[in-house]
Amino acid sequence: MKHLLDFEKPYIDLQQKLEDLREHPKEAESNVDIGDEIRLLEEKIEAKKRELYSNLTAWQRVQLARHPQRPYSLDYINNTFSNFSELHGDRLFHDDHAIVAGFAMLGDHRVMVVGTQKGRDTKENIKRNFGCAHPEGYRKALRIMGMANRFGLPIVCLIDTAGAYPGVAAEERHIAKAIAINLREMALFNVPMISVVIGEGGSGGALGIGVSDRTLILENSYYSVISPEGCAAILWKDRAAAPQAAEALKITANDLLELGLVDEVVPEPLGGAHNDHTLMTSNLRDVLIRNLEELEQIDPEIRLKERYAKYRKYGEYIEG
Repeated sequence: MKHLLDFEKPYIDLQQKLEDLREHPKEAESNVDIGDEIRLLEEKIEAKKRELYSNLTAWQRVQLARHPQRPYSLDYINNTFSNFSELHGDRLFHDDHAIVAGFAMLGDHRVMVVGTQKGRDTKENIKRNFGCAHPEGYRKALRIMGMANRFGLPIVCLIDTAGAYPGVAAEERHIAKAIAINLREMALFNVPMISVVIGEGGSGGALGIGVSDRTLILENSYYSVISPEGCAAILWKDRAAAPQAAEALKITANDLLELGLVDEVVPEPLGGAHNDHTLMTSNLRDVLIRNLEELEQIDPEIRLKERYAKYRKYGEYIEG
């Protein structure tokens, strides 16, 4: 059953009417051409959708980024990539299931893919910790990315997390240090690196696998130092101000592209990635292959310098 968001209601009644007409055509008036009526309804729904999804607020895009039927990392790994062979464990403490990683093929390119993984139901969400990694998850990611660097394999990171796990256990095992080490080491890897925000890109939990030569973001994803609810709780003392915070934070794909914080926005199917997994995974494959082939043409030494310069620019601003 499709999960509907509040702002999608304007075209839901039309969609229901269309489905009823298709299922019970004989109940329609005898003097009406059913085929023509169906076509008119389809055109009206399409126009309504285009109008709605081309004028989304920042908060509405956050809701789409969190949509429970949106493709997750393993959906892309199994469809955008091929021949995935998963690797496990940080060799120190535990295998964190919030991070998935391993060897894969991207078209004709051998790569290492790393991603944060959420669950589809309660049982899997408990296993995956709702996509919020512990320190051992970031250590696992670093171990596997280090292996890719030694073998000369490009690295692709898929980001979809509200943030690193903020609990006592994570603090006891040094979550801040684990993420900081990842930032340092990822900045120095010689191989081409691409990161893609496929849903939520929350705080250091996202950045812990986000340092790269190219940062891509799906059209209805967000990338932020804090969640809108967290920002609202701090600045407005009320989590209900999350929509206002989302606008102020400039966390949507187009805002981030304009600010120079991402390199490319990947278009989604009309209505969001959850409406057509096949098209979305295919679109992402094409974009990843193009970016990877461009990066492979750049001398590694120059690529490292450009990566460094890219992150040094973050935070620059001009007072108007």
